[in-house]
Amino acid sequence: MPWPDLIGLAGRPLKPPHNTVNAVKLLQKLSVSLLGAVNNYVAANRTKTSYFVVGGRYATRCIHSRASRTAPMKTIACIEDLRALARRKVPKAFFEYADSGSYNEETLRANRADLENIKLRQRVMVDVSDRNLATSIVGQKVSAPFALAPIGLCGLQYGDGEILSAQAAEEADIPFILSTMSINSIEHVAEATTRPFWFQLYVIRDRGFSKDVLARAAKAGCNALVLTVDLQVLGQRHRDLRNGMTVPPQIRLKNIIDIATKPGWALSILRGKSKTFGNLAGHVKGMDDVTSLAQWTNSQFDPALNWKDVDWIKKIWPGKLIIKGVLDVEDAKTAVKLGADAIVVSNHGGRQLDGAPSSISALPAIAQAVGSDTEVLFDGGIRTGADMLRALGLGARACLIGRAYVYGLGAGGKNGVAKAIDILKKELSVAMALTGTTRVTDIGPQVIVGGEAKKKSVRKGTS
Repeated sequence: MPWPDLIGLAGRPLKPPHNTVNAVKLLQKLSVSLLGAVNNYVAANRTKTSYFVVGGRYATRCIHSRASRTAPMKTIACIEDLRALARRKVPKAFFEYADSGSYNEETLRANRADLENIKLRQRVMVDVSDRNLATSIVGQKVSAPFALAPIGLCGLQYGDGEILSAQAAEEADIPFILSTMSINSIEHVAEATTRPFWFQLYVIRDRGFSKDVLARAAKAGCNALVLTVDLQVLGQRHRDLRNGMTVPPQIRLKNIIDIATKPGWALSILRGKSKTFGNLAGHVKGMDDVTSLAQWTNSQFDPALNWKDVDWIKKIWPGKLIIKGVLDVEDAKTAVKLGADAIVVSNHGGRQLDGAPSSISALPAIAQAVGSDTEVLFDGGIRTGADMLRALGLGARACLIGRAYVYGLGAGGKNGVAKAIDILKKELSVAMALTGTTRVTDIGPQVIVGGEAKKKSVRKGTS
């Protein structure tokens, strides 16, 4: 049984009335189907043991005891708490898809380690009673200096994950960026929100599809495009291979049992609008299930992508253009020459070139080189408000938050995303106060130990 069949089982719509009893019955059916797959596996391999029986009984008990249980958000203190809760609630293959990096994960670890090594300059006896986190990003006023980054397969962390994240971002008055490889489609998110969101594009071999999806994004009211330029070829993620998250995906006994014992996750998937790549399904001929779509996608990332493609995109995209995936000063200068409204200093969350520098180590030079000509955004390793303060102090105008909110989504759906946003806002506000800063737009190298001794970078639009 392939992964799509398992997801398809979870994809049967709830029949009225949409109540807990009906949901539990559907979950029982899902569990029976999953355990049937276990039995088939056991019969084929002649390795039946009490472990499988215990796993099945545990799954059944979970359905009754945890189907309607909500996440204990009141006890969550930090993003790491959300991560721990998401690890327990989301099947391992999907949790580690979001949590992992490429190859030996050197760059993934460096993103965090290098941020933590930057020391903040504590100041005292400064009136910080009136603090303001508001700023603007590419002309859009926001309540805090960050946006929710584009995350592929976000809707498999929690059903309708993109919709719920977009709604939480809208309520918090910060931007949400929808990935090309989302589960919910552009249209699904647009129907469920009232304000414009941003769209992220992977340029693939099929330029016709790229042109079509940009037209759909514009029609849906997306007012900014985030063009990802660091995924011409895929960096291998060892944990995905070990978990069976390959192309095509592999089904393994441990994955079947894992899903069967995550009823809260299964219930959310049951209720979700989509179980496949929403922006591709129905728009690519002959692609009507997860496996074939994944195969198509893996073959379609274009290694020939180059700067000329930016000119083509600017001709067909009417809104703001943000280029994401820049780590080199020369690349940053080229992006500015081609008219980028902003660039994102990013190494794709440590998921592409392993051994590349951390995003924070690349930020100061890029901000110094082009910060007066375009807005410089930062992405990579942020887990606290203090991390954001570090990035802003080194020249970023704002940050993109990825895993931090995905952990919240897996931990508690929309409430979990809202909790992640709230945690980061509060932590940033406190860190600002303790460094003697009252306005986000005043943050500069003076908040970093030794920062004032360095040449001050200029952030475009700072006032």
